[in-house]
Amino acid sequence: MKLKKIVKILFHSLIYFVLAGFLMTGLMRAGMLLFAAPKTFLPAEVLNAPVALVLGAGLNRDGTAGIVLQDRVEKAAELYFAGKVEKLLMSGDNSTEYYDEPGAMREHALSLGVPDEDIVLDFAGRRTYDSCYRAKAIFGVDDLIVVTQAFHLPRAIFLCNAFDIRVTGVPADDANYRLRSYTYWWSREVLASVYAYWDVLIAHPTPILGNPEPIFP
Repeated sequence: MKLKKIVKILFHSLIYFVLAGFLMTGLMRAGMLLFAAPKTFLPAEVLNAPVALVLGAGLNRDGTAGIVLQDRVEKAAELYFAGKVEKLLMSGDNSTEYYDEPGAMREHALSLGVPDEDIVLDFAGRRTYDSCYRAKAIFGVDDLIVVTQAFHLPRAIFLCNAFDIRVTGVPADDANYRLRSYTYWWSREVLASVYAYWDVLIAHPTPILGNPEPIFP
């Protein structure tokens, strides 16, 4: 009888712990959404900034930019041609010679007519945290517009702000994404947001660095 009571208490405690975890996770994501909302604008409304930070995403099997990445580059190009930004900082993963997100972004931007001299590549943006950190530490950017999809934008804005970058965001949701994919991305972003809080407030990881390469000497 005593053992049964202990098991029951432990079971109830586990349920409360799980529910509390879900609640805390939801509150953290909600806080990030609320923080980013007043910093998020449509292209015509966003204030000018020197640089648009374009964050990496998946590639096609042939190494070209996938649909999500294409949308980010196209939105950044729209900002460039509207005179909202002077340079495009394309930051993504190039951890192997066979996977080059910045290179794919550059090729797509060139195909849209963006001049090569106004494209800056960051080959060590393996995570959003790394891209935002390096934008300030390596490329000397302290004022930018970050361009990514709406599900990702709050975390990107939060991280750039954490590194003392004056940041606004423009969503790049121009494609007809599959509902299943978009639902998965939004769901995954909840945990990614918690991870971002952990990095900023507790872990403070240092990404790959190197010599400064200021965009505006």
